[in-house]
Amino acid sequence: MAVTAMDVYKLLPKTNCAKCGEASCMAFATKLKDKEIGLEICTQLAANEFDKLADILAPAVREISIGKGAKAMIAGGDEVLYRYELTYYNQTPLVIDISDDMDEAAFDERVKKIEEIQFERTGELLTLDAIALRNKSGDASRFKEAAEKLKNANLALVLCSFDADAMKAALEAVGDERPLIYGATENNIEEMATLALEYDCPVALFVPNDLEKMKELSRTLRAKGITDIVLDPGTYVNAGIGDTLDDFIMIRRLAVEERDEDFRFPIMGVPALTWLNTEEDEVNTAIKEATIATTLINKYADIMIIHGTEIWELIPVLTLRQSIFTDPRKPQAVDAGVYEIGEVNEDSPVALTTNFALTYYTVEGDLKSGNANGYLLVLDTEGRAVDVAVAGGQFNGKAVADLIKESGIEDDVKTRKMVIPGLAAPTSGEIEDDTGWEVVVGPRDSSALADFLKEKV
Repeated sequence: MAVTAMDVYKLLPKTNCAKCGEASCMAFATKLKDKEIGLEICTQLAANEFDKLADILAPAVREISIGKGAKAMIAGGDEVLYRYELTYYNQTPLVIDISDDMDEAAFDERVKKIEEIQFERTGELLTLDAIALRNKSGDASRFKEAAEKLKNANLALVLCSFDADAMKAALEAVGDERPLIYGATENNIEEMATLALEYDCPVALFVPNDLEKMKELSRTLRAKGITDIVLDPGTYVNAGIGDTLDDFIMIRRLAVEERDEDFRFPIMGVPALTWLNTEEDEVNTAIKEATIATTLINKYADIMIIHGTEIWELIPVLTLRQSIFTDPRKPQAVDAGVYEIGEVNEDSPVALTTNFALTYYTVEGDLKSGNANGYLLVLDTEGRAVDVAVAGGQFNGKAVADLIKESGIEDDVKTRKMVIPGLAAPTSGEIEDDTGWEVVVGPRDSSALADFLKEKV
């Protein structure tokens, strides 16, 4: 269960000394619980009290850092089973695989494509996080050579080989980059553990569909002093992923509900295995991989290795990840005010929308793609969409009148005409009464707004 502010407060000094900058220990406890402040700020804690608090504040799933500096990514850190209980932290890193047996030109081209994949959604640039180098050649020197080339890439690195000799060769080249070692198995755990300790790298533990064995091997790694572990119980793509989901859910329940130390680590999914089936064409394979990837993100995958690089395959995975890893307690919103679209002057039309991020960026994108020019008034609806804000009373005449006054839009335009969303039609009369502006009800879908402004305003 998630730690509450009261759980934290009980372990604080309760002196209300305010040396931490908060008015009371309860206020400090609340910020600690919400990860808005660090425990070290409290100067009244004894060493044993600090350690006890640090332990209960630690997330159920350990945060694992892969890569260094600007390349670093974090996997894990979740504290709850269900997002509505709190929120999920640290977006699932998406890793694209590449083989060490590719010819140089194809290798370089794939690396460049992986690095350049990006698109913007609701003001956030969505990108990939790492490259997984597969030792497909089976040759240690070739694996090392390919790893050396990836050292110049701008993404974190996952080294994929069950051959300890090949892994050691690659680590000699890129061990200082803190790659994820993938992976340790029952057959090579001693050798891989030695490498993880020598190079101070996290290690992925691959134990297919056997959680008892995974627990045993996880304990073995921990006994050796290795705490940065990623768990891979296997991703089964041919006969359906039911067994995979069962394992993912069980591991996460053991971590969150039981606080089982052997399972309090990030979970890895490998949808890239879909591409091992050569009977299907590439389009169907890519669709299947994307379907598996989105399903696993929904069921606790903390890091995933994917093969496909087509943007139409990655868009649903990236956008779902973005949506899941927003805080459900805080609506995604932009600043209220007035925004200029294209070239504007005193005769430019004025349109109104809400500050819900998805609404705003959709409207802005539709206006720009339609080559519209004008002012976009953004109303503070506490991050609610148009229809929800109308129903909830945030989209009202007085609020719009206040926005007009505070934004200074009347100093920028001669017109006193405003286009409101079609979904806000019931408020048109109220807005006219409170603002003194003429209100025109626009289309319900913003994709038609650019043409509407050109033709009817």
